[in-house]
Amino acid sequence: MNFFCAVVFFCTHTLGQSTSDSNDSLWIRHLYDDVLLNGEAYDNLRTLTKDIGHRLSGSESAENAMQWGADVMRAYGADEVRIMPVMVPHWTRGQVASAIARWGDGQEKKLHVTALGGSVGTDALSEAQARVTVVKQLEELQNLPSDQTEGRIVLFNRPMDPVQINTGSAYGGAYDQRGNGASAAAAVGAQGALVRSLTHALDTLPHTGAMRYQEDVDRIPAAAISTVDAAWLAKAVAEFPDLTVQMELDCQAFDDVEQGNVIGTWHGTELPHEIITLGGHLDSWDIGEGAHDDGAGVVHTLEVLRVLKAIGYEPRRTLRFVLFINEENGNRGGITYAEKAREEMEKTNRVHVAALESDAGGFVPRGFRIDASDDATELMRSWTDLFDPYNIHQFRRGGAGVDISPLKELTPRPTLVGLSPDGQRYFDFHHSAQDIFENVHKRELELGAATFAAAVLMLDQHLPSPIK
Repeated sequence: MNFFCAVVFFCTHTLGQSTSDSNDSLWIRHLYDDVLLNGEAYDNLRTLTKDIGHRLSGSESAENAMQWGADVMRAYGADEVRIMPVMVPHWTRGQVASAIARWGDGQEKKLHVTALGGSVGTDALSEAQARVTVVKQLEELQNLPSDQTEGRIVLFNRPMDPVQINTGSAYGGAYDQRGNGASAAAAVGAQGALVRSLTHALDTLPHTGAMRYQEDVDRIPAAAISTVDAAWLAKAVAEFPDLTVQMELDCQAFDDVEQGNVIGTWHGTELPHEIITLGGHLDSWDIGEGAHDDGAGVVHTLEVLRVLKAIGYEPRRTLRFVLFINEENGNRGGITYAEKAREEMEKTNRVHVAALESDAGGFVPRGFRIDASDDATELMRSWTDLFDPYNIHQFRRGGAGVDISPLKELTPRPTLVGLSPDGQRYFDFHHSAQDIFENVHKRELELGAATFAAAVLMLDQHLPSPIK
């Protein structure tokens, strides 16, 4: 290549790149402006949390939320709206969640507890009261003599690691005691389990969450206990060897029921056979309103549809807006969606190129968690200058979200992206009675919606086609 040709190539390439960046910048600016001036995410969240309330899978309120989500998608102009049937568990917490510590000559203290999701009721207890064994690791139970485990209530008292800057990592590091603690305790003869709430907060609010039973082990009742009460109980057991705890839970499990994922489709103009999925989960736990988890992700998803329509954007690819059911206690919505996606790819020429999820709260956005190939990851990292004016600086590898994770098994493998808000306060509210509308900041919620929309637009515009 001679010098003249080289200069022409360089200038043409640079100009083309500059023009593309300029267009992207304008689209992103339009997105943020419209969401911050005309956004409806906050009002939608108020309706979802205050008019509908909690949305535990299998409940009537979850059913109402499904219909509401479908109505909003239609109002915002989705080409098609449907419900993908999903069989979900039906478990109820009941009205009673009690634990009372007793020691000495008539002394007692009421503890703040709530049933873990999926727990059996205390009808399974052989006695009204039991002594308490305190451990921090599941493995400790294997080394204890039988007189310290049989017939006892086991308190799992391992805090979330405070030195982990990433609170999600701290949560993951403490999760096993909630998920598997009851079965580990039952395996050594215990008749009940108390699990320290998974939060850094030191308060009297118990945080619920899913647990699971091993098939070959007796099912014993399991409850979350507040961090303050867990610390007190561990100290009291050491000081008063005769201390007992009386637990009472009246939760129940019923047969599975049919509910479903709410899916809105907006057909692409250039590559309609290539699909970009975006969504959050519609279900929530029942002791709060599911505002951060995951009402924020639901209204983020709906706001993307609204704002892209509002600014006159025409997607190249087909966009699917999905409100997943049953993330909290089974992920059957995400699993079913991936199964149907695989069937769709086998029967048609449609291919899933990307999926995005918002399920980390309505806090100020910091960036994205990317679960993708090296090329796709570097592509997103090349957008740092475009996102810098909006204080979006994190383009890190990591898990993109529970609902979209089953899509990793598709071939070709789609690019998975999770919206990453600031997480330092998330577990103060997560799975607790504090997860209510009043604890979501309007502007932070809106910034998250705009950032989510910008990521969708950029992937639609620039992600290479997986099929040549």
